[in-house]
Amino acid sequence: MKFIKTPVKGMVDMLPQDMRLRRHVLDIIRGSYSQYGFMEIETPVMEHIENLTSKQGGDNEKLIFKVLKRGADLQRAIDAGKGEYADNGLRYDLTLPLARYYANNREKLPAPFKALQMGNVWRADNPQKGRFRQFMQCDIDILGDDSDLAEIELIAATSNTLSRIFSEIGITDFTIHINDRRILSGAALKAGFKEEDIESVLISLDKYDKIGVDGVRAELIENGYDPQTVDSYLQVYGQDRFDCDAFCSAIGDEYLDPEIVRRMDEIMACSAAMIDSHITIEFDPTLVRGMGYYTGTIFEVSIDGYNFSIAGGGRYDKMIGRFCGQDVSACGFSIGFERIITILRDHMEGDMKIDENNTAFLIDKKVPSEKKMEVLRQAAQLRAQGTTVIVQPMRKNMKQQINMLEAQGYTKFEKIYKD
Repeated sequence: MKFIKTPVKGMVDMLPQDMRLRRHVLDIIRGSYSQYGFMEIETPVMEHIENLTSKQGGDNEKLIFKVLKRGADLQRAIDAGKGEYADNGLRYDLTLPLARYYANNREKLPAPFKALQMGNVWRADNPQKGRFRQFMQCDIDILGDDSDLAEIELIAATSNTLSRIFSEIGITDFTIHINDRRILSGAALKAGFKEEDIESVLISLDKYDKIGVDGVRAELIENGYDPQTVDSYLQVYGQDRFDCDAFCSAIGDEYLDPEIVRRMDEIMACSAAMIDSHITIEFDPTLVRGMGYYTGTIFEVSIDGYNFSIAGGGRYDKMIGRFCGQDVSACGFSIGFERIITILRDHMEGDMKIDENNTAFLIDKKVPSEKKMEVLRQAAQLRAQGTTVIVQPMRKNMKQQINMLEAQGYTKFEKIYKD
C-alpha cells in the first residue's frame, strides 16, 4: 500500500511559522475576552449523532463527518438494513456542544455564565480561500441573561478583540451588521408569505449580498411564490443603507412587537458608545444567518476588500431547552479564526517573528563534552530567565544556518568552537 504524504482535502499541515502566528492571535483572543469575564471551557470533538442532526444547524447538518458504529454494533446496524450506521459525528460548530455542556453542568456553573471556547470544528464543505474542512473557531457566549446587556457585551468584547488583532497590520475599520430574526419574519408575513414559507424565503434573501435584490426576486418567483407577494416583500430592500425605525415602521405593530425595535435601537446605541470610533455598527435587514437555532438578535462583522464575514453570532434562546426541558436565554458571537489568519497573511511582510533577543548557540562538532555541558548549563540559565534559546550543531554553511534562524526571530548568536 502506498502512503500519501499530502493532507486530506480541505485540511492543512501547520508549519512552525504558521503556528507562531496562530498562537499569537489565540493569545490576544484569550487575553482580551478574559478581561470581560469570559471563562474558558472545552467540549469533546465528537457529539452524539442525534444532537448533530436535530435540525438546529441549518445547512451544516448536510456537512457532518459521521463516525460509524464499531464492532458488533455496526454489524447489527448493517443487518437491520435501515442505513443508520453512525452513532457519533465530529462537531460542525461549538454552539450545539455548548448547549449540551450547559444542560449537563448547569448546577456547577455561575448564572449568568460567560463561556469562552476555542477549538477545531469539521465540515465536509467545498474548500476555498479562508474556508477549510477542519478549522478553528473562537466563541464567546452568555447563557442565562435575557437582557440586551448580553448582546451589548458580546459586541463590545468582539469589537475590542478584533481591533487588537488588526491593529498590528494597520487595519482599524470594519462594520458590524445587526438584525433580528423576528424582524425578518415580520417583513415576510407583512408581505403575504405564510408562516411555513418563511425559512425558504430567508434562504433566498440570504443571497442578497451576492445576487442583489433582482436576483432574490428571480429566485423567489422561480421557487413558485406569487410575483405580487414577492414585489411587496422586496420593495423596501432596494437600498444601500437602511434605517431601523423606518424599516420596522413599514412592517407595522401587527407583525412586529415594538419592544423588539426599541431593544434593537438600544443595543446599537449602547454598543456604539463602547466600541472604537473607526468601527461602524449598522442595521442590516438583509442579514439572515442560516443556522436554524437563532431566535432573536443576529450579527456579523465584515471588512472592506473581502467577500466573507470575519465574525458572526446571535441569540438562540430555545436550544438549551431541547437538552434539559427548560428554555435558557443564550447569545453568542464567533470569530472566524481562519479567515482572520488569511487577512493577516495578506497584509504581513514575511513570517511573524518570535520575541526579540532570542539566542542561538551553534556548537562546533569538535567541541569536547566538558565545554558542551558548560554551554548547555548557560542555555538552561537563560531559559530560566525567560529567554528563548536554541542549541544546534554548527553547520558547514553557517551563513545559511544563521539566515534561517534570523527568519525564525533569533537575533543573538553564540558560536562555540573547540578552542
